[in-house]
Amino acid sequence: MSELQSMAAEKISDLVGRAGELLVWAVCGAGKTEILFPGIEKALRAGLRVCLATPRTDVVTELLPRFESAFPNVAVQALYGGHSIIESPSQLILSTTHQLFRIKEAFDVMIVDEVDAFPYSYDESLQFAVKKACKEEATRIYLSATPSENLLSRVKKKDLDVIHISKRFHGHSLPVPRFEWCGNWKKGLKNKRLPKVLFDWVKERLFSNRQCFLFVPTVKHLDDVFDCLKDHGSVDFVHAEDPDRNEKVNRFRKGEITMLITTTILERGVTVPKIDAAVFGADHDVFTSNALVQIAGRMGRSIEDPYGEVVYYHYGKTRAMVSAKQSIEQHNKRTSDQVDA
Repeated sequence: MSELQSMAAEKISDLVGRAGELLVWAVCGAGKTEILFPGIEKALRAGLRVCLATPRTDVVTELLPRFESAFPNVAVQALYGGHSIIESPSQLILSTTHQLFRIKEAFDVMIVDEVDAFPYSYDESLQFAVKKACKEEATRIYLSATPSENLLSRVKKKDLDVIHISKRFHGHSLPVPRFEWCGNWKKGLKNKRLPKVLFDWVKERLFSNRQCFLFVPTVKHLDDVFDCLKDHGSVDFVHAEDPDRNEKVNRFRKGEITMLITTTILERGVTVPKIDAAVFGADHDVFTSNALVQIAGRMGRSIEDPYGEVVYYHYGKTRAMVSAKQSIEQHNKRTSDQVDA
């Protein structure tokens, strides 16, 4: 682990076994999962029960094999929609936050990954479910690349301890998004046409077999974009209600699909080593600053390909777009300052 990762891992381990809260504010690709392992190992050796909860099913399914590999002597259980039966008591459970409604005072250590993600950050009942699933003196750890204003306010008031990891594990900067004007994209889609600048970007990746995400604002936009691209190469789509969602995401991870068109449901939780991304209609209000930061954070996560490209295609810059780019640049400056020091 990097020096920053090691410091965070040590702080987490020190807290395990004691009542307390800690926010781990780490940029996308900082290696948040790895810094949990020493603390989880300490908890398991002490006979404590550990839960890692997250709002997104995709995060659970991605983390499961990593935890099974890290803790081969522990029966790791995953709870999410369609897989919600606890066959036997386990010390280590990965769960969506929705599944915790039926669990009460079970865990000594509660780790909430992607604590800022929808719907957890907006749904107080989910937050209550997480709290209810903890024992009274539980250790609570929150992970986020884009903490909410509420969490940052608690940090400012010294009501919540925090450790900040502003550098990716491989030492390279976060990819900075590029803005590309694409005209009235909504009008074009009604006529079953994509902007030429976007179509050229997509063709270049499909021709070179370079994997990429194409994020769109809504399922309706997704259907229209897929109709425009389905005959041009290895292209598929996925959204929250897609019955084949898990299968498609797994095929994409394996490299069997070159381009995956998706909504913000995959703004986090899916890691592919060598990948680019475009946000089509980045000026749509569904793309908040945090969502755009998370999307950019999908790129450059491997040592073999630490850069990647992310482009926001728009019909006019929004505050969210500008804020997301500024946030990423500030993280990169903080990293540079740490290196210079």
